This record gives sequence, structure tokens and C-alpha cells, in this order.
Amino acid sequence: MAVMMVLAAIAVPMVGAASSNVKLHDQADTISNYVGLAKMRATSRRSRARVYLDLNAGTYGLQVYNQTAGVWANDTAVTTLPNGISFSFGKLDEPPLNTQPDIGFAERCTDDAGDPVDNTSCIMFNSRGIPINSAGAPLGGNAFYLTDGTGVRAVTVTATPLIRNWWSSASAPGWVRQ
Repeated sequence: MAVMMVLAAIAVPMVGAASSNVKLHDQADTISNYVGLAKMRATSRRSRARVYLDLNAGTYGLQVYNQTAGVWANDTAVTTLPNGISFSFGKLDEPPLNTQPDIGFAERCTDDAGDPVDNTSCIMFNSRGIPINSAGAPLGGNAFYLTDGTGVRAVTVTATPLIRNWWSSASAPGWVRQ
């Protein structure tokens, strides 16, 4: 009985850590898929499309610009991050190699009037599938970061537009492409 208790004491924390890592991986993959989908939506609808992160609320979604109405419309349901996962790069101070000059989230999202929205981050594409800034100019160096406190996942988009996924320990930068 004592041996079983010792084994259980060792196994329970390991299962918890593995579960957290799976949730982090799944959320990063979903956001990466949304970024790819936004690129396709922009080209197929001949409009702008973006992935919209609300950094405070821990939510994200895909939006397409309705040119007729002049408003951003949700193209997917807004998704909330699971408990234990947040939008952050924690204590890391270096971005993944050849992605950004300094670590940071993609630029703030804008509302329908074109004004920046605090505590948001957007990766936006034009009708040709090129990542752009809020003024419509081509823009590389876009990134989203998620963490569970032990690991950090990054979704990056270059100007070409190449979408990549990365992982690093939360305690020391050591980005590995996934």
C-alpha cells in the first residue's frame, strides 16, 4: 500500500503538468490555424480578415471586414483560453530567431472607426493574403504568445507570409520550431 501511495504521489504532478502542456499546445495550434484561415478568408472574400486577441479577457476569434457595412464581423465564435493558459511571453526577453527585432505581440486591433483598442493584438491580412498593419501597409514580424507558466508557445507570421509555431521553456529562451 505504501508503494502505491509513493507512486501516486509521483504520478499526480506529472499528469497535471502533461495536461497543462497539452492545453497550451492545443490552444497554440488552434490560434495558428485561425491565422491560416484568416489569410484564406481575406483572399477568398476579397476583403481584410484578422485574428483578434483580447489580452485581458483571454479570448480570441477570427473576424472579416464587411466592406458594405464598414464593420468587422466575427467569422467564428469567440473562444476563451482554458484555465491556466494566458496570452503572455512571461519573463522571456528574446523572440524566436528571425521573427521580430524585439519580443512583443502583434499591433493593437482597431475598432470599426479605425481607432486602436487597448489590450488587444491582431494579425491582419489584405485581400492578397499579405499581413498588413492597420493603415494597410505590408507588415512582417507579427506574433502571438501563450504560456502556462512552464512553457511559452509563439505563433509568428513573416511578411512573406510564413506562419510558424514555436516553443520555449518559460524560464529561459530556447525557441524550437514546432
